[in-house]
Amino acid sequence: MLDVAVVTGVGGMGVACARRVGAGRHLVLADFDQTKLDGVAETFVADGFTVSPLRVDVSDRASVDELAAAVGAIGTLRTLVHTAGLSPTQAAADRVLEVDMLGTDHVLAAFLDLVTEGTVAVCIASMAGYMAGFTPDQERAFATVATDDLMGELADVDLGDFGATYTIAKRINHLRVEQAAVTWGQRGGRVVSISPGIISTPMTHQELAEGSGEQMRGMLGISPVPRIGTAEDIAAAVQWLASADASFVSGCDLRVDGGVTAAIRGLMAAG
Repeated sequence: MLDVAVVTGVGGMGVACARRVGAGRHLVLADFDQTKLDGVAETFVADGFTVSPLRVDVSDRASVDELAAAVGAIGTLRTLVHTAGLSPTQAAADRVLEVDMLGTDHVLAAFLDLVTEGTVAVCIASMAGYMAGFTPDQERAFATVATDDLMGELADVDLGDFGATYTIAKRINHLRVEQAAVTWGQRGGRVVSISPGIISTPMTHQELAEGSGEQMRGMLGISPVPRIGTAEDIAAAVQWLASADASFVSGCDLRVDGGVTAAIRGLMAAG
């Protein structure tokens, strides 16, 4: 059986991660945008990768199930990197929740049956998740409620603006990854998340121009690491988390944000 690496989302982070985890494996690239997907796949084939481009809508469980079935027919799942998502300026609030929140659940559930000893899933969340103001009771509920009930569980939460919706989705990603690590672990797999900071990708530059640009520039101004992040910063972290060197790491989130979250917490503590 072929070893398979799957990357959902072929934006800047997805492409960088695919180059790190796809060499020597059958690489499955999955995205909602078929035209973009085919173009990226052609580039990878030209660079010597063995690639299958498969369209997926991660907000649709049936679509993700089809993707998982196709992967299972190709070979043995070794690495899954889930980067597919929307930023606040790219979609309405409900769509952000469907893709960013439900999408992660759909992917982790659909691929569970393909997990064998050593399979690793790395889900891209966001440092924004650390800004969510959930109570402990809310966090317990969001961590454990069935996927189909997640949207209903948010009925009593003030979603605020689109940026707040994104923050909520990403915090729930953290909580759901913790829970999925248990079920994946029973089959010998690991699940982790990464929370990028402000990373230089087309999505981020759109946010800087159209969305919360002032707030983001303020975060860069207090960052202990005085630069914007790169997709390669994220890909390097993914490569390590997916490797045998990280075989004792599961059910947790790694912040790759240049220390911005730490700086914000320090300012809040200082009043």
